[in-house]
Amino acid sequence: MDKSKFVGIDIAKASMEVAVHEGKTCDTYTNDENGLAKLIVEMKRLSPDLIVMESTGSYELPVAAELQSRGFHVAVMNPRLIRDFARSVGILAKTDEVDAMVIARYAATIQPSPRALPDEDTRKLGIIMARRRQVISILAAEKNRLYQADPLVKYRIEDHIKWLERELDDINKQLKGLVGENPEWKEKNDILRSVPGVGPNLAITLLADLPELGMLDRKQIAALSGLAPFNRDSGTMRGKRLIWGGRETVRKAVYMAAFVATRYNPVLKGFFQRLIEVGKPYKVAMVACMRKLLCILNSMLKTRTRWDRQPQLIGQLN
Repeated sequence: MDKSKFVGIDIAKASMEVAVHEGKTCDTYTNDENGLAKLIVEMKRLSPDLIVMESTGSYELPVAAELQSRGFHVAVMNPRLIRDFARSVGILAKTDEVDAMVIARYAATIQPSPRALPDEDTRKLGIIMARRRQVISILAAEKNRLYQADPLVKYRIEDHIKWLERELDDINKQLKGLVGENPEWKEKNDILRSVPGVGPNLAITLLADLPELGMLDRKQIAALSGLAPFNRDSGTMRGKRLIWGGRETVRKAVYMAAFVATRYNPVLKGFFQRLIEVGKPYKVAMVACMRKLLCILNSMLKTRTRWDRQPQLIGQLN
């Protein structure tokens, strides 16, 4: 008889619902230091093979980090995958208790591979990068409002724009300082920035949101970033291959870098032009350049080599 134990945890702001696969009930713990301590005692008693929880944005991080530090195998999954799994097995109800049981069943059925969480420095870098994206979004919105603003409020919008620009400048300086203080990040940043078309935004986005860069093969890194094409075939029908999923922040940053690289990077420029000449649509050619750029960066970090136009570097990626 299979003695494996799979645990699902549904985490909210104030509480945690914990379910064991094929268990009849859930246990509830408070989402604080006292509740976490009790949870760890219970996990030591159960000795589960895998603990799975959904990514909520922040609530799961302290719990997952503490469990990992105690030697438990933990997987933090995209909530969409859990919800799709629930629908596939006919579970439409949604409560905290039901969610915990669904997560436990998902863990037992799919058995996702546990992945190490970002370390504290990487987590802080990600938080600051997220704030940077928020400021840029608000700044763009305010600039759009300024064109049609009534004189009664125009000066207020102008003052807000100036404040946002100062805030963005301060954030950029903070990010630069964090990267400069970390020897490993500094080396990686120097390697990434040596590539024509790669600016500070892409380099820091990759450090914060794609720490696996340089540790996986090209197919894995493309899939992780959402740049791997998926087939859409059925019977005799052959559909278009589309990219889907992955890390949106990485994909957006790579797009902007690839857009510049197809104009100023000799390798990407030539690659893009060849695709257009053989009749590839613009979007298809651009996505191919995004994937190629990311694979080049992955190879460079893996070998710890700066940008090199020699054919042996690019030849490995064709």
